[in-house]
Amino acid sequence: MTTVERALAAALYAESDADLDTGASLLAADPSADAELALRGQELIGRAWERGWQPADVVRMVRRELAEPHLRLVAELVFVQLKRYERLPARWAAQCEALAEDVRESGVRPEDRFTRATTVLELYRLLLRLPAIEPVGPVPGAPVQLPPAHGEPKALTRIRGLLAKAEATEFPQEAEALSAKAQELMALHSIDEAVLAGAERRGDAPGACRIGVDAPYETAKAILLDAVASANHCRAVWNGEFGFSTVVGFEADLEVVELLYTSLLVQGTAAMTRAEALQRAGGRKRTKTFRQSFLLAYANRLGDLLSATARDVESSASADLLPVLATRAVAVAGRAEEMFPRTVRTRVRGASDAAGWEGGVAAADRARRGAGGRGLPRG
Repeated sequence: MTTVERALAAALYAESDADLDTGASLLAADPSADAELALRGQELIGRAWERGWQPADVVRMVRRELAEPHLRLVAELVFVQLKRYERLPARWAAQCEALAEDVRESGVRPEDRFTRATTVLELYRLLLRLPAIEPVGPVPGAPVQLPPAHGEPKALTRIRGLLAKAEATEFPQEAEALSAKAQELMALHSIDEAVLAGAERRGDAPGACRIGVDAPYETAKAILLDAVASANHCRAVWNGEFGFSTVVGFEADLEVVELLYTSLLVQGTAAMTRAEALQRAGGRKRTKTFRQSFLLAYANRLGDLLSATARDVESSASADLLPVLATRAVAVAGRAEEMFPRTVRTRVRGASDAAGWEGGVAAADRARRGAGGRGLPRG
């Protein structure tokens, strides 16, 4: 039995620190084991891909369960693993770019061999225990559809610009106008894509993507994402255990859901921070309950506003388009049911801070976004 086999046998299937220390000590004392240990890491990260995980999903779990050194180590494994592919699916490539940026910002800290070995074993133990999850999108090695030579649609570029301005402005009325226009363009973009797909007989099918829903206040964030997805012809299913929601829909709609949710979360968090500062200046100290109530109200109210905006745009569309939209809605619902045949709805704990709720409603009205007060489908 090799040093690596002995170390992994001691550490990976045990919970105690003593067993972990035993494995780390074996590895630290044998530099010749490093190459085999790295190869085992490649096997584990490859197994994660086979079980439905993507780079961002693995990184999210490492952030939740471990620490910064483990993040740098998992980044090394991901980069080495994915170098073997000539092309990556677009979402994988974007996730790797984001991971590279995170690693650059974290910097490199020297570690002794025992500390490094401990980090490796803790990470490998996490990777080993990742269960199978629903696969979304193509995996490395699958045929990759190249983006159009002219880049992304002009509508998406304009939407990005509007949302960036909405996030940056300190004037609520300006943010409201910018956000409202962005949602209107999103609805129009979705209609244009539906018409184009029908005219070209492309045979498009719904896909899926995963979007992180991180603590704290993850229930309110999941409700917000559900609202954005519903208003843009998608379905969202929340997995609270692993900190993400899977969004099912056509690719053009998935893109705008990611854009809008991220922007609304930034806007809502900024608005919550400002409102909380005013409350605390007045002598109130119930920070946690205020924040939770604020974000729940923000998500709840935005649902109504987003859906209303989408309905207004679609009501002005030609009658010939309605069957196309209905067909796509059925396809999305069918794909979501196929991926998650056993979803359940979970009760959402109510808001307990009136000031937080009122502040969240007001912020949602300014942002012109929303998520109705419904339960969340969970995988």
